[in-house]
Amino acid sequence: MLAAWERFVQGEDHIPGVRPLVAISWHRCREQYRVDPHLTEAPVAVAEPDHTPEHDVVFAELGFRAASVAHEVGNLGGVVTVTDATGRILAEWGDQATLARAGDSNLAPGFCWSECAVGTNGMGTALEAHGPVPIRGAEHWCQAFHDWVCAGMAVRDVVTREPIAVLNICCWRSRLPASAESWLANAVTMTQHPLKRRARDSGAELVAAYTQARARSRAALAAVDTAGKVVIADDMAGVLLGVPARTPAVDPTLRWNPGLPELIAAVRYATSQAAHNPEWVGSTQIFAHLADEPTSITVRPVFSSGHLIGDLVSFGSSDGAQLLQAEGPAHPCVQPRRLVATRGNRMVLLRLPEVSFAESQGNDVWLSTDQGRLRSASLSLDKLDCELADVGFLRVHRRYVVNLSRIREIERGLKGELILVMDDRTNQMVPVSRRNASAVRRALDI
Repeated sequence: MLAAWERFVQGEDHIPGVRPLVAISWHRCREQYRVDPHLTEAPVAVAEPDHTPEHDVVFAELGFRAASVAHEVGNLGGVVTVTDATGRILAEWGDQATLARAGDSNLAPGFCWSECAVGTNGMGTALEAHGPVPIRGAEHWCQAFHDWVCAGMAVRDVVTREPIAVLNICCWRSRLPASAESWLANAVTMTQHPLKRRARDSGAELVAAYTQARARSRAALAAVDTAGKVVIADDMAGVLLGVPARTPAVDPTLRWNPGLPELIAAVRYATSQAAHNPEWVGSTQIFAHLADEPTSITVRPVFSSGHLIGDLVSFGSSDGAQLLQAEGPAHPCVQPRRLVATRGNRMVLLRLPEVSFAESQGNDVWLSTDQGRLRSASLSLDKLDCELADVGFLRVHRRYVVNLSRIREIERGLKGELILVMDDRTNQMVPVSRRNASAVRRALDI
């Protein structure tokens, strides 16, 4: 593993024998975050995200679970930590000698252990992945941490799937207990139970708010959660959003995903505004399903016990403040030299010309490449679009980003719609949505 780490740090891409989870993390550290592999200590945490009361409950619950095993972990020479969503260590428990040694690397409260700060590690990599994340020895990106063995797992918001906190166990030059990963998974599952219950309750409250608003207005109306997923919509809103009408989806795992990036952006912007002003109401325009022109919407945040649970979206109205046309990404988009994909247990690094197009399918992003169809390491087509926008790729549909240099032909459908025939082994066809047709024509000068 150390030999593979040395080769990758020096710029080599072919590193057989390295777990895909680790290889992809190393790639982020080298290409995206530019973390110095010879860093010797974690930096002081600077970012201070707003913690909701629900998040404070999660921190307290994880603290209780960490403290309950502190003695057992301490007897093994280990340390248990709890971090927030930025990788800031909030508290730690365990063996005093190991805690003192950990302090030499700033493995202590108040310091940041996100991937962008210190590279691959149990806490930071857990924020980027799902499930327990073990990082052993030379799998750490920074050489100074190669003597540590860690395992972390994130507690995630059950609606937005964004991380809230991480529970982590680490040892110095020794193996973790065999039960470490199962204990982490169980602790996180137990911590998320009340989150799921509150999310279901919030779904029922959104349906009630929708019912009250529906009785007062004739405008097409839908209730969406904080992730932009539809909890309930009337007949017209259901058509515009492409979801079943008058079919409540209270459970957060069963809510309807309309697949409209502008709606998600509007909901995120509304969330940020409502956090400072609960009375805020805003409006904007989005491209809805089956609509040739943008549709005006009004977004009204819905609160329960002072906690934002979602929004009511009215179509055809423009009340309140005008939303910004675009919300900047939380982190600057870094243009990649390569795209990362996975094939079984291997990481595949692709040159950009090798990729014909990217397609969003369910919860995955797939790449059509000269090596066949591969699963992208990126879980978001929006993020991929951001990274590739200035290197010859273009978003042509809510589900597709294409390599403009790989377009062989353009067909016109019976209703005038454009269809791209790609330059690959099977000449695959990619649809162009009406709203993106003009951008395609400009990009191809037709």
